[in-house]
Amino acid sequence: MLPDGEPVPTTGELPASARSELAATPLSIYLHVPFCATRCGYCDFNTYTANELQGTGTDDYLRAAHAEIDLARGVLGDGHPAASTVFFGGGTPTMLSGGELSGLLAHVRDAFGLEADAEVTTEANPETVTPELLDELLAGGFTRISLGMQSARPHVLQVLERRHTPGRAVEAAKLAHAAGFGDASLDLIYGTPGESLDDWRASLEAALEAEPEHVSAYALIVEDGTRLAHQIRRGQLPMTDDDDLADKYLLTEDVLTGAGFDAYEVSNWSRGPEHRARHNMAYWLGHTWWGIGPGAHSHAGGVRWWNAKHPRSYAAALAEGHSPGAGRELVSAEDRRIERVLLELRLSDGLPWEVLTDSELGRVPGFVERGLARITHERMVLTLQGRLLADAVIRDLLD
Repeated sequence: MLPDGEPVPTTGELPASARSELAATPLSIYLHVPFCATRCGYCDFNTYTANELQGTGTDDYLRAAHAEIDLARGVLGDGHPAASTVFFGGGTPTMLSGGELSGLLAHVRDAFGLEADAEVTTEANPETVTPELLDELLAGGFTRISLGMQSARPHVLQVLERRHTPGRAVEAAKLAHAAGFGDASLDLIYGTPGESLDDWRASLEAALEAEPEHVSAYALIVEDGTRLAHQIRRGQLPMTDDDDLADKYLLTEDVLTGAGFDAYEVSNWSRGPEHRARHNMAYWLGHTWWGIGPGAHSHAGGVRWWNAKHPRSYAAALAEGHSPGAGRELVSAEDRRIERVLLELRLSDGLPWEVLTDSELGRVPGFVERGLARITHERMVLTLQGRLLADAVIRDLLD
């Protein structure tokens, strides 16, 4: 569910307080492609299969997305730096052709500019990746590909209702490297019902066979309303166990650091700082980002807004020359400070002292004594044990 918020002006105009921060804040662009061939049982993202769209297709989406790029260009004007990251997510962005994705990227480049070393990523389901697609993406200016691997075990993929075969993600990553991509990321999920510790180890070891530059490993979250939640509620599948998740997280750290990766965020590992997901860092550090597409969220100078969720409503607003924004909120200075604590403490770089209040600073020694944090260069940094308990540490710090 999207929050209600206040109405977004039909022009999409931002308050003066938000515009005043544009020039000094890095800019990122996100494009949400809402199409999937099938819906995975665990997924609650804003995605749609052909049957669910009832005639609203890729042509309608492309017209609307290009129109929103133009609208964003008008709203942001010239008072911002060139975009430092662009990210195509979904859904399955690679259900669009390489030419269509490159056309959207070219429009983003024309509208906002791109930094010379801009990171340009597309997510991709492994079964959609071909040498021809990869060549088109590289020629269009993409620099990074993020592949949804999830697992290397057939029975785990079956529970998640993933379509690709166990080895397909590794093969797709190898194809990306062969095509010339210098950054390939694999996304994994641990804690699927029926997944053993050995299953998870096998998935990690399989991922390493692809020699990726980046790995994301997320604990499975059972979202209300999904088929997986329904199966668990009816007793057809066991609920995920917290101790099992902790064991698998520790194994992830052991295997990936042993292979030369560093954890730069609680759920993300890279082969050195140059391979960190810079687009995700933009979210975690509170930069400006404009989200294009149905249900996409945006942020600028303490203003957050979100688009109409359904592709038909999204396209209809833009066809009328209006912002597709469904609501927005002005985030208070205190809430922005709290969000910094929530997000930056999850980073290996840690949280700067100046973000914390005096009472919060007084709690820090307790976390250090319990082995949950350490102090480095006037920053609070979570230890491995602290990362395991990150949500609880943050809650107690802010209490």
